[in-house]
Amino acid sequence: MRWSVFLVLASFCPSLRAQLPFYTDDTEVTETKKLHMEFFNEIDALQSAQFPSLRQNTANIKINSGLPHHLELDFDIPYISIYRANGTQGSSGIGDANMGIKWKFHQASQGSWVPSMASTFYVEFPTGNASDQLGSGLTDYWLNFILQKPFSDKTRLNANLGVLLAGNTSTGDVGIRTTRGQVYTSSVSILHDFSPKWTLGAEVYGGWADNDQLGR
Repeated sequence: MRWSVFLVLASFCPSLRAQLPFYTDDTEVTETKKLHMEFFNEIDALQSAQFPSLRQNTANIKINSGLPHHLELDFDIPYISIYRANGTQGSSGIGDANMGIKWKFHQASQGSWVPSMASTFYVEFPTGNASDQLGSGLTDYWLNFILQKPFSDKTRLNANLGVLLAGNTSTGDVGIRTTRGQVYTSSVSILHDFSPKWTLGAEVYGGWADNDQLGR
């Protein structure tokens, strides 16, 4: 029934545009007085240490609003469903909400070696029910710096360097809940537009922690 409803709705939808599912952000911001919405769904098979929890489904909606002076206001909130072993009740509901701001403070100019530059700052609020493992119960902060270097009109490189200032990375039953600290993140992606509708890219993403427990 769900697939039937989806196919019927899809048959009436106009063509849609989607960006690559990368962690690496680019320097672009939503146009002033425009709204941009993204939706994604993630299914995780949980580790044995999280038994009786077996699987988690995270449906996330993100809304971006363009502001003057190359600013963008971001908001996203997940809906989490945790499936547990027989005899153990599962849980579902909203998770921890994120609110952030993005600022593009430099645009690369033709012939200049200086890349485009931007930064983001996010705060994750403990809106999810921690007793049901839908939220962390803590407020987290994340600062990220972004560079984008165009090699041509169709090829570009993005680089990110960030720090998670709280160290609680859990989203539902996925992530780290047992220790706190700082996590330093870094990533690089390279993208090439083969046509207005087709882009191919590759990404490398990593992190460093200030203690062994977070490093695991």
